[in-house]
Amino acid sequence: MTYVVVENCIKCKYMDCVEVCPVDCFYVGENMLVIHPDECIDCGVCEPECPAEAIVPDSDDKAAAWVELNRTYATQWPNITRKGEPPADADEWKDKPGKRELLSPEPGKP
Repeated sequence: MTYVVVENCIKCKYMDCVEVCPVDCFYVGENMLVIHPDECIDCGVCEPECPAEAIVPDSDDKAAAWVELNRTYATQWPNITRKGEPPADADEWKDKPGKRELLSPEPGKP
């Protein structure tokens, strides 16, 4: 089992999860984070840290469509090891559904 970042993270990108990850398996995109599934040690400490509830185990039904997306972007985006500033409008996007089409494939800044 591994953990996966799902749609809830898009345009929120709070990054609280990055601070607690013992293996630095988060990667940053322009408006979302992903977890590298081959680096995640399944400790689960990141899951309760996410204010947007955007991190789920890969066994969760919500994860199915996101496992490969996390794997793909984790190989293209830079690794992030420290919490940065979330977007100014993160709270406005936190509970909005249907954000998948807003995902930017562009890398973020670590």
